[in-house]
Amino acid sequence: MFKNYLKIAWRSLIKSKWYTIINISGLALGMAGAVLILLWIQHEASYDQFHKNNNRLYEAFYQTPFDGVIRTGNYTSEPMGPALKAEFPEVQASSRYNAGIDLLLKTDKDAINVPLTFVDRPFFEMFSFPLVLGDKNTALSQPNSIILSQSTAQLFFGKENALGKTIKIENEYVATVTGILKDLPTNTRFQLDAVCNWDFRTQMGFEDQSPHAWTNSVVNTFVLLKPHTSVAAFNAKVKDISMRKDEMSQFETFLYPLKKWHLYNRFENGKVIGGRIDNLYLFGAIAGFILIIACINFTNLSTARSERRAKEVGVRKVAGAYKSLLVKQFLCESILLAFFAGCIALSLVWLALPLYQSIIGEQVQVPLNEPLFWVSAIGFILLAGLLAGSYPAFFLSSFNPISVLKGQMVKPKAHFSPRKILVVIQFGFAITLIICTLIVRQQISFAINRDVGYHQDQLLTIHLNDESMKKGELIRQELINSGTALSVTKTGNAMTRAYNSSWGIDWEGKDPNAKIVLYRYGADADFIKTTGVQLLAGRDINVYQYPSDSTAIILNETAANVMGFDNPIGKVVDDNLIKWTIVGVVKDFVIQSPYQKIQPMLIEGPAAYLPIMTVRMNGANKMAKNLSSVEDIFKKYAPNYPVQYEFANEDYAAKFKNEQKTALLTGIFSGISILISCLGLFALAAYMAEIRQKEIGVRKVLGATISSLVGLLSREFIILVLIAFAIAAPIAYYFMNKWLYDFAYKISIGWTVFAWTMLITIAIALLTVSYQAIKAALSNPVDSLRNE
Repeated sequence: MFKNYLKIAWRSLIKSKWYTIINISGLALGMAGAVLILLWIQHEASYDQFHKNNNRLYEAFYQTPFDGVIRTGNYTSEPMGPALKAEFPEVQASSRYNAGIDLLLKTDKDAINVPLTFVDRPFFEMFSFPLVLGDKNTALSQPNSIILSQSTAQLFFGKENALGKTIKIENEYVATVTGILKDLPTNTRFQLDAVCNWDFRTQMGFEDQSPHAWTNSVVNTFVLLKPHTSVAAFNAKVKDISMRKDEMSQFETFLYPLKKWHLYNRFENGKVIGGRIDNLYLFGAIAGFILIIACINFTNLSTARSERRAKEVGVRKVAGAYKSLLVKQFLCESILLAFFAGCIALSLVWLALPLYQSIIGEQVQVPLNEPLFWVSAIGFILLAGLLAGSYPAFFLSSFNPISVLKGQMVKPKAHFSPRKILVVIQFGFAITLIICTLIVRQQISFAINRDVGYHQDQLLTIHLNDESMKKGELIRQELINSGTALSVTKTGNAMTRAYNSSWGIDWEGKDPNAKIVLYRYGADADFIKTTGVQLLAGRDINVYQYPSDSTAIILNETAANVMGFDNPIGKVVDDNLIKWTIVGVVKDFVIQSPYQKIQPMLIEGPAAYLPIMTVRMNGANKMAKNLSSVEDIFKKYAPNYPVQYEFANEDYAAKFKNEQKTALLTGIFSGISILISCLGLFALAAYMAEIRQKEIGVRKVLGATISSLVGLLSREFIILVLIAFAIAAPIAYYFMNKWLYDFAYKISIGWTVFAWTMLITIAIALLTVSYQAIKAALSNPVDSLRNE
């Protein structure tokens, strides 16, 4: 029986090739779009879930109140990890983690700046990162041990066995390669290009030796709890550990599970309120929308052919076919179509995967070698076939054989037939995605065009090392004298990043109970000239003209307002046991997220640590010439280190990466949804033209013009699109308002985005139905009226 179903289904599909091609194409596009999204969702949900101990791994977080708001973060003090292991028997192992410190690694052949990570010895026992060479239980047993990733080892040693080789770090410290780590997958938060024992970090002088180390949150701390440990009970025990160790600390500690690190990473007032999981919900909904739109398209195309298949159903019923047999027959056809569509969809996914990976920035893979994938794929195809074919199957099998054999098939009289409702749903989804895409793009454009408060063009950020810092003044002078640079300043960090802040800064008149976070920057001279920041009061820091400026300080506008000074010039700020004298105030400039409000900032003189050289390049020269000169000058004064530089405008542009990715993906999938929706609209137009042939013939005989007939057939489709717009617009407005809530610097959603969406959608709908409308209007009335 099943073989017979397949044979009849195949003949039916071959008989209507054009219908079959359109139907399979729409369903394949919907399936491919949904699969691509689901692959990304699976990738995101699998972040760090491959660790054997993932149910018992936690990270130490802090919470502390600031001006009535509880702040939460995942950085802790350096002593936290050892104290947890030593004092609490529930802890099986702990490890501190300090990643991404760019240091010079050197062999006899190569010298490369590599992000170096420091961990405690148990790290590789806690996490399931496999070593292809070496023993992970002993690889970090010695202080001077270093583990390299496969890629890093190949950079230095090629195809040679790197175990036992030595590497010099910062031209001073020697480390022995004791393990080769398999290159990490992209679904992990960790950066392990080169890993050293924590004791080696201490040996290099990076250890926090301040008397109040418990108050400095500078590293990550990971904890492996023993089996069957109650996390709630443990958190109650460790809550006040920092405050017990140092009375100046006001940090509360709690453990946060590995399973929530990636997806639930946003806290508000001490409570987790979501994070990346929101994007998964968003794109999961989009995947569902696209698949539903494709299934609706399938349904409309199937029912549009109902007139042609009505007599077939009548003959089958007269011949003794039960309704259940007809339902099975039509469902078999839809599943067969879904199977072909699934094969094409898988091919489309395979072809689109490289481009898709470049867009999302993740190495998602189609797991063809996993049985679960094929089981899921078969289930997906069956679900799509049943979902798309159920209504047509029951609709076609319900025809009255006597009526259809007489040519009297019942025609729908309702203003809102199921097919029209389905088209409204289709376009409602598509319109929602179009509005969301336009609003996301407007928000990105709004942030990109924000006045950053300084001149980014020709601004170069150069990372200094021990050697170049000692020769900093010589390098500065040669950059200017050679005509390579117009001005140079040493700074605390790049103009696009600020990660040094404190709430322990005091000044005259400050409320002793207030906890105000101030960000720190730094400069030695010509900061305003080099960056183009606008001076509002006082003067720039200039340690060469004013030697006492080593402890001078400049405030931005926000800091001046927060500190409450009427005239800040000459006032004293106490930070880190240094008395800083305010010499100037500058206009606010954007140094962190372009979507957030400006934070109060202090620009401190060269008594602060200044490891960056910010250079205003000479725009009269070609950039290639300038960069070549920079490399030659640094090679002259710091020959043992390769120069590291980046462009301020490129670094700033990277801040829009996530939102641009969201906009691009929603744009692509909204395009897919509107294309599939148009196929559904085309199907309904064909159906309406078919059942109104005699009406059109009568109107033409009575003198109706072609334009009036086209307008008659098109008008109700435009009404359907307008109904879809009326439903979709408030839904899109609600969700986009919710999305914009997290941005302090954001657009107001105006009426223009809705007007453009409506015009675009109506234009697309008119283009879609015009072919069928014109074809019906041009038809010979004799053909439709000859039987009357």
